[in-house]
Amino acid sequence: MPAPIESISAITLVTADMAASVAFYRSLGFEQLYGGTEASFTSLRAGPGFVNLQVDPAWTRPAVVWGRVILWVDDVDAMFERAIAAGLEPLMRPSDAPWGERYFHLDDPAGHQLSFARPLGPP
Repeated sequence: MPAPIESISAITLVTADMAASVAFYRSLGFEQLYGGTEASFTSLRAGPGFVNLQVDPAWTRPAVVWGRVILWVDDVDAMFERAIAAGLEPLMRPSDAPWGERYFHLDDPAGHQLSFARPLGPP
């Protein structure tokens, strides 16, 4: 029997500051498809899927990591440099993981942790 789940279409993240969140994601190269800095809901392209942002004025940055969204990119080091050039502060430099990915972590303005990663080539 085939698996009933084909893929993840989108993830929706809550923010209290849509303008800061939209600016953050756009600075990393996400394409805005709907909404914007003044909207209560914004949708951005993430490859074949979407990262959605939804405003909740009561949202506060979590005290501990709630989880992580992992996004595959063509070039982890280039994405890291893009983040630095945009004035963002990644939590770590790009590293090769024992599970076979190169990656780095970055928190968005609302405290959602993102990992930008790419599978390593064959050994």
